[in-house]
Amino acid sequence: MVEYHQRLKTFTENKKMIEIHNAGNHSFSMGLNQFSDMTFAEFRKFFLLTEPQNCSATNGNRVRGRGPYPDSIDWRKKGNYVTPVKNQGGCGSCWTFSTTGCLESVTAIATGKLLLLSEQQLVDCAQAFNNHGCAGGLPSQAFEYIMYNKGLMTEETYPYDGIDNDCRYKPDLAAAFVKEVVNITKYEEMGMVDAVANHNPVSFAYEVTSDFMHYKSGVYTSTECHNTTDMVNHAVLAVGYGAENGLPYWIVKNSWGTDWGMDGYFFIERGKNMCGLAGCSSYPVV
Repeated sequence: MVEYHQRLKTFTENKKMIEIHNAGNHSFSMGLNQFSDMTFAEFRKFFLLTEPQNCSATNGNRVRGRGPYPDSIDWRKKGNYVTPVKNQGGCGSCWTFSTTGCLESVTAIATGKLLLLSEQQLVDCAQAFNNHGCAGGLPSQAFEYIMYNKGLMTEETYPYDGIDNDCRYKPDLAAAFVKEVVNITKYEEMGMVDAVANHNPVSFAYEVTSDFMHYKSGVYTSTECHNTTDMVNHAVLAVGYGAENGLPYWIVKNSWGTDWGMDGYFFIERGKNMCGLAGCSSYPVV
């Protein structure tokens, strides 16, 4: 009963904050969702990276092409290249979903086959590459693991549990492979535009602050979040970009299920390294 009243109090406070925000003049709206009875401290503990991520370990090794680039692009509309939105549950494994989402798309673009790949293998097996299972990791480090490990299994052969388990990788069941890991030069957001326009979706990490958990639609911007690599706490997948009322944005696939945001997606302001999103972006070559 105590917890019920505490949850109700938190829910009421969040609802009031959402209403105040939506009554103001903002580029994005907020709404009630599955996290509305949680404080940000609770949310952070269960859904974000709890281990500090040293994004600065990613050095750019990619030579950027020259534009011009299309005004907008959406890999979801270009073909069968993007898997459905998944749900990480109460495990800080967003980095694994960013990784599989990117590798699923890159593999589909290369082969025409869209596979669902295993996040759980990365949770259980990628520790030697400075990843920490449900406590966090980085897509660039996960791509390195897949490259040196010589493969990643499918979700069907290595299903998602959402908890830290022993590694159960079977090399003969590997279904996707990485030949090279491309790290986009730190803070060079046009490098991300170049990659998404000319090649494929791109994994990136950024800092989630308290208002983001209530995001509903529109272009997310923040004055609270930091734009440095040492504060990132969530990893996602840029599947395209565009502009709304003159405000450029990224189209981003999240891993909090389809009830959150715009059917599991969100837009975030592009061109300003918003919340550090250009600090450590990467993708694999297959």
